[in-house]
Amino acid sequence: MTKILTLTGLVGSALMAGVFFAFGTAVMSSLQRLPAGQGAAAMNLMNVRIQNPLFLLIFCGTALLCLALPVLTLVRDTPGKWWVVAGSALYLVGMVVSFAINIPLNDQLAAVDPLSAAGAAEWTSYLAKWNPANNLRAVACTLSVIAFGLGLATGVVTKGEAARGQAYQGGAPNPGWQMPAGR
Repeated sequence: MTKILTLTGLVGSALMAGVFFAFGTAVMSSLQRLPAGQGAAAMNLMNVRIQNPLFLLIFCGTALLCLALPVLTLVRDTPGKWWVVAGSALYLVGMVVSFAINIPLNDQLAAVDPLSAAGAAEWTSYLAKWNPANNLRAVACTLSVIAFGLGLATGVVTKGEAARGQAYQGGAPNPGWQMPAGR
């Protein structure tokens, strides 16, 4: 069960890293090239549309999983537990950045008329703060994926090794392992 939950955390983190990466590398730079009012209006629309059940399930569901998964892996003394704890913590860093910086900035942007002078000024301020915070989320989620992957790789045990009580070390069988006679 721990492996399935860790894999679920990896997939959720990967999906969110992809969303943040896409915004950081393509979406925001495209919106910046539009006139301020158009860029702000488009971003406001995206901020409304992204609040859909599937996105929220991945975004918030992965966060809930990342709160429970470290406890489960530590209680069960799961192989690779520290990587899983690190992966969970890194994803949660991205969530904290989202709720502390990006979402409040989204709300501020939505509160002004994007076509007004105040809206243009808000858009410029928004971009200067939102983009670095988004990039931090992208990096945190990407590192989370790597940590979850390492946690899964560390915890891999083949059936034969499990029967002998030996952990997989990667590559060749563990020292001292003998091929059964007749094979």
